[in-house]
Amino acid sequence: ELKMFLKRFRENFISCELVRIGGADDGGYLHPNNLKEISYCYSPGVSFTSNFEKELSDTYNIKSFMADASIDEPPVSGQNFEFIQKFLGTYTKDKFITLSDWISDSIGEDQGNKILQMDIEGSEYDVLIYEDAKTLASFSTMIIEFHFLQKLFEKDFLKMFSAIFEKIYKNFSICHVHPNNCCGIAELDGIAIPRVIEVTFI
Repeated sequence: ELKMFLKRFRENFISCELVRIGGADDGGYLHPNNLKEISYCYSPGVSFTSNFEKELSDTYNIKSFMADASIDEPPVSGQNFEFIQKFLGTYTKDKFITLSDWISDSIGEDQGNKILQMDIEGSEYDVLIYEDAKTLASFSTMIIEFHFLQKLFEKDFLKMFSAIFEKIYKNFSICHVHPNNCCGIAELDGIAIPRVIEVTFI
């Protein structure tokens, strides 16, 4: 079953021109070279680094909506940055908000092209299970960091992970993937998997 998932993963890869936004270190991401067409960036999981959002603003005049309940304020400010002190989740209450509600609250019916850059330390699974394919498809590009991939050797996690990717494949292809060098590799029966990967979907 894992080999079947990896086959589907490879089948959904396409090649496109990429640009690195946010510098060479942590906080930098590879994005398709279509940013002149983008109006908004949604960036949950701010922490203490906003190089990505700052370069989007400085170079492309893209407005970033940022969310993170673990900090009081983001490291950047200005008219192109809007911050809420909330975590993304599967309901909207107290310190949590759903991705679909966040979009509705921030831009309403605005049809401007938008991207999602999500690094939320494992909570990406809650968000991607809860949100429907239509909400995800409202983004031109999604850059998502996936955590705990050593669990792909566990049947139930693999089933959940595969279902999430099949939902994404309805409207997206993979145009870039690389392992995060933070956490090493897990291996079983000759299959080696990075524990954390960053995937760019277009």
